[in-house]
Amino acid sequence: MNPNADMNTNDDAYVEFERVCKSYDGETMVVHDVDLRVRKGEFLTLLGPSGSGKTTCLMMLAGFEVPTSGAIRIDGRSVHALPPRKRGIGMVFQNYALFPHMTVSGNLAFPLEVRGFNREECRERVARALRLVRLSGMEDRRPGQLSGGQQQRVAIARALVFEPDLVLMDEPLGALDRRLREEMQYEIRRIHKSLGVTMVSSRTTSKRRWSCRIASRSCAAETSSKSPNPRPSTKSRSVHLSPASSAKTTACTVG
Repeated sequence: MNPNADMNTNDDAYVEFERVCKSYDGETMVVHDVDLRVRKGEFLTLLGPSGSGKTTCLMMLAGFEVPTSGAIRIDGRSVHALPPRKRGIGMVFQNYALFPHMTVSGNLAFPLEVRGFNREECRERVARALRLVRLSGMEDRRPGQLSGGQQQRVAIARALVFEPDLVLMDEPLGALDRRLREEMQYEIRRIHKSLGVTMVSSRTTSKRRWSCRIASRSCAAETSSKSPNPRPSTKSRSVHLSPASSAKTTACTVG
């Protein structure tokens, strides 16, 4: 296994972590010296046990946490000074974070309203997002009236409704039972294939259909980044994070 095969470079990186560290108490490093590159249109999975820093990496990328050191760039630009709402990132939280007092359409319209979309634009985008996740006709239901799988679809639709270039998903399957996990794995891959949006997800376990390949002690990578042809890749790449260790995609075989 050649550790330098088909190595990502700065030029083709849409999302880039450069020597990123994070400590909450000034002593213990939750994330240590992470170098990570994600190509445009790629679906990448951060893979590791609880406490390995997966969620912290996603929160730093989204802007909800600030790195202790290092740099994070999106499309070649540092996002250090950008608040979350200006990063153009859709976020699917582990617990879905749906507003229980709002209907499905209200939950989806919320990120559009805070971005200044008018009522007609909100209506059209909400309808389009619900068609994408196959929930048309459930606009007037509240989260408490939905199954776990349906709530997950609403959370995904809300992350996609304003058409972001980057979507982050924190343990998107963790709260679902086995049957729903199987179903949602295919749904998420279908949505990625349909839209070609760049996705970064986190998981504690890997299944063959998400095809992860161990490339080094601190990094597992299986990638299907975008090919030269304009159709986005439908495969995924996984980076393994071990507790308090570094993860360098430059040390991974990809392909």
